[in-house]
Amino acid sequence: MRLASFNVENLFDRARALNQESWDQGRPILERHARINRLLQKAVYSNVDKEKIKELLKELGLDKRDDGGEFALLRQNRGRLLKRPKSGGLEIVADGRGDWIGWVELKTEPVNELAMQHTAMVMRDVAADVLGVIEADNRIALKRFSGQLLEWLGVAPYDHIMVIDGNDDRGIDVGVMTRVRYEITGIRSHVDDADAVGQVFSRDCAEYTITAPSGERFVLLVNHLKSKGYGTAVDSNDKRRRQAMRIAEIYQRLRADGEDNVAVVGDFNDTPMSAPLAPLLQQTDLNDIATHPSFTDDGRPGTFANGTKSQKIDYLLLSPALYGAVSGGGVFRTGVWGGKNGTLWAIYPTMTKPVHAASDHAAVYADIAI
Repeated sequence: MRLASFNVENLFDRARALNQESWDQGRPILERHARINRLLQKAVYSNVDKEKIKELLKELGLDKRDDGGEFALLRQNRGRLLKRPKSGGLEIVADGRGDWIGWVELKTEPVNELAMQHTAMVMRDVAADVLGVIEADNRIALKRFSGQLLEWLGVAPYDHIMVIDGNDDRGIDVGVMTRVRYEITGIRSHVDDADAVGQVFSRDCAEYTITAPSGERFVLLVNHLKSKGYGTAVDSNDKRRRQAMRIAEIYQRLRADGEDNVAVVGDFNDTPMSAPLAPLLQQTDLNDIATHPSFTDDGRPGTFANGTKSQKIDYLLLSPALYGAVSGGGVFRTGVWGGKNGTLWAIYPTMTKPVHAASDHAAVYADIAI
């Protein structure tokens, strides 16, 4: 069985703020979007809250029209948040969450056509029997992508596809795609998992039980942990640490229940020796495929962007039983634009600009005798 993990960075449509040439361009927009929606959820809006809401609406281009922003729009489904008088400026008329129904959402735009094709080419060339997918739009999009783009490449579409809507309102969920002989026989979501601080997962820790042709089963946990992209470093690190702790608890529970074959995959948004990931990477018996003797090392330890040591953020972790059955593995970079000119490694010939890249993340795979 070939097991792989791949952050596809959306398939058909992506939030415009996420689709900028550099992360520095999109970060302020995402920060404002998150901040205003937190304010809008408050039961009571103080005068200070109302002033901040007005400020954020203006920064998002929503002071003149609900759909006036380049990157965001305001939904007012019932009741009113605001008035826009001809004179006097923006006025917040709602006194709290109970006075209106609505939110600020991010505008989306189509993913570059060549990028879509290259994403499908990565899936074709990695040829995973079981593929953990990160940042999928939704299940229907993933099913259409498999049925149309893979078929266009002359590859059979995946037979079983599952995505559970998670906690991120930007349409970046986690899911799984499997070939016909690898049946999804169990599904469990952890979107509602909470600790003393609150909700744990930014997206989900989707738990899939998969039965292999041999009759053996394994449990796959697909994750996308809190990014470093926006919010304070302290808050982001704490969120990732809480997430890593909860994944470790889920893993230990599975092992205690007799599940010897467990894999934890995904984009963890941090490096192997980081403190936030320690509960998962250093305090369990999970093994990173990159440490296996049969892993093909191309000299670049990272998985994101240029593949440097500090860019090792995508993982394929295996329980001892699965790790012991590994016969090979590697990182597949052909769909990633490496370096300023895309020349750090061989890429698809039709990738002539960074925007054509399948993803900023390389796929990671393992061959396992199961």
